Amino acid sequence: QVQLVESGGGLVQAGGSLTLSCAASGSFFSLNTMGWYRQAPGKQRELVVSITSGGSTNYADSVKGRFTISRDNAKNTVTLQMNSLKPEDTAVYYCNADVRVSVWAHNNYWGQGTQVTVSS
Repeated sequence: QVQLVESGGGLVQAGGSLTLSCAASGSFFSLNTMGWYRQAPGKQRELVVSITSGGSTNYADSVKGRFTISRDNAKNTVTLQMNSLKPEDTAVYYCNADVRVSVWAHNNYWGQGTQVTVSS
Protein backbone atom coordinates (compact mmCIF):
# COMPACT_ATOMS: atom_id res chain seq x y z
CA GLN A 1 0.00 0.00 0.00
CA VAL A 2 1.22 3.48 -0.89
CA GLN A 3 0.45 6.56 1.15
CA LEU A 4 0.89 10.21 0.26
CA VAL A 5 1.02 12.52 3.25
CA GLU A 6 0.78 16.27 2.71
CA SER A 7 1.77 19.06 5.04
CA GLY A 8 2.16 22.80 5.00
CA GLY A 9 -1.25 24.27 4.30
CA GLY A 10 -2.69 27.14 6.25
CA LEU A 11 -3.96 30.69 6.24
CA VAL A 12 -1.95 33.49 4.65
CA GLN A 13 -2.59 37.03 3.50
CA ALA A 14 -2.63 37.92 -0.16
CA GLY A 15 0.91 38.37 -1.43
CA GLY A 16 2.28 35.90 1.08
CA SER A 17 3.92 32.53 0.64
CA LEU A 18 3.33 28.95 1.67
CA THR A 19 5.21 25.73 1.10
CA LEU A 20 3.42 22.42 0.67
CA SER A 21 5.20 19.10 1.03
CA CYS A 22 4.15 15.59 0.14
CA ALA A 23 5.93 12.41 1.19
CA ALA A 24 5.29 9.01 -0.33
CA SER A 25 5.65 5.92 1.80
CA GLY A 26 4.93 2.23 1.50
CA SER A 27 6.03 -0.51 -0.83
CA PHE A 28 6.65 0.45 -4.44
CA PHE A 29 9.23 0.28 -7.19
CA SER A 30 9.37 3.93 -8.17
CA LEU A 31 7.47 7.17 -8.38
CA ASN A 32 6.66 8.39 -11.84
CA THR A 33 4.92 11.71 -12.42
CA MET A 34 3.95 13.55 -9.25
CA GLY A 35 1.83 16.63 -9.00
CA TRP A 36 -0.39 18.98 -7.11
CA TYR A 37 -4.07 19.51 -7.80
CA ARG A 38 -6.51 21.84 -6.11
CA GLN A 39 -10.22 22.03 -5.63
CA ALA A 40 -12.05 25.17 -4.62
CA PRO A 41 -15.61 25.05 -3.25
CA GLY A 42 -18.10 24.42 -6.01
CA LYS A 43 -15.40 23.85 -8.60
CA GLN A 44 -13.81 20.84 -10.21
CA ARG A 45 -10.42 19.59 -9.16
CA GLU A 46 -7.75 21.07 -11.41
CA LEU A 47 -4.10 20.46 -12.09
CA VAL A 48 -1.78 23.04 -10.53
CA VAL A 49 1.53 21.57 -11.61
CA SER A 50 3.12 18.21 -12.31
CA ILE A 51 6.70 17.00 -12.44
CA THR A 52 8.10 13.88 -14.04
CA SER A 53 10.76 11.69 -12.49
CA GLY A 54 13.23 13.40 -14.81
CA GLY A 55 12.23 16.85 -13.64
CA SER A 56 10.06 18.07 -16.52
CA THR A 57 7.28 20.31 -15.28
CA ASN A 58 3.84 21.37 -16.45
CA TYR A 59 2.30 24.42 -14.76
CA ALA A 60 -1.21 25.74 -14.99
CA ASP A 61 -1.19 29.18 -16.59
CA SER A 62 -2.74 30.67 -13.46
CA VAL A 63 0.30 29.83 -11.31
CA LYS A 64 3.18 30.27 -13.74
CA GLY A 65 5.83 32.56 -12.31
CA ARG A 66 4.41 32.30 -8.78
CA PHE A 67 4.57 28.60 -7.90
CA THR A 68 7.57 26.29 -8.10
CA ILE A 69 7.52 22.52 -7.84
CA SER A 70 10.49 20.37 -6.94
CA ARG A 71 11.06 16.77 -5.99
CA ASP A 72 13.63 14.72 -4.16
CA ASN A 73 13.69 11.27 -5.70
CA ALA A 74 15.92 9.90 -2.95
CA LYS A 75 13.45 10.97 -0.25
CA ASN A 76 10.29 10.31 -2.28
CA THR A 77 9.04 13.81 -1.68
CA VAL A 78 7.58 16.61 -3.76
CA THR A 79 7.39 20.23 -2.66
CA LEU A 80 5.32 23.15 -3.89
CA GLN A 81 6.59 26.63 -3.14
CA MET A 82 3.76 29.13 -3.54
CA ASN A 83 4.60 32.82 -3.70
CA SER A 84 2.54 35.93 -4.38
CA LEU A 85 -0.56 34.10 -3.29
CA LYS A 86 -3.95 35.42 -4.33
CA PRO A 87 -7.40 34.89 -2.82
CA GLU A 88 -8.30 32.83 -5.89
CA ASP A 89 -5.60 30.33 -4.89
CA THR A 90 -7.78 29.34 -1.94
CA ALA A 91 -8.57 25.64 -2.22
CA VAL A 92 -7.84 22.21 -0.89
CA TYR A 93 -4.56 21.11 -2.41
CA TYR A 94 -4.01 17.44 -3.17
CA CYS A 95 -0.79 15.60 -3.85
CA ASN A 96 -0.97 13.03 -6.64
CA ALA A 97 1.47 10.37 -7.77
CA ASP A 98 1.67 7.77 -10.46
CA VAL A 99 3.42 4.90 -8.73
CA ARG A 100 5.04 1.84 -10.22
CA VAL A 101 3.98 -0.81 -7.73
CA SER A 102 5.46 -3.78 -9.56
CA VAL A 103 7.40 -4.56 -12.71
CA TRP A 104 4.14 -4.79 -14.63
CA ALA A 105 1.77 -2.37 -12.93
CA HIS A 106 1.37 1.22 -11.86
CA ASN A 107 -1.39 2.86 -9.84
CA ASN A 108 -2.47 6.42 -9.18
CA TYR A 109 -2.66 7.70 -5.61
CA TRP A 110 -3.98 10.80 -3.88
CA GLY A 111 -3.11 12.45 -0.62
CA GLN A 112 -5.75 13.45 1.88
CA GLY A 113 -5.62 17.12 0.95
CA THR A 114 -4.45 20.22 2.77
CA GLN A 115 -6.36 23.48 3.02
CA VAL A 116 -4.82 26.68 1.69
CA THR A 117 -6.70 29.88 2.47
CA VAL A 118 -5.57 33.25 1.15
CA SER A 119 -7.23 36.27 2.70
CA SER A 120 -7.59 39.56 0.86
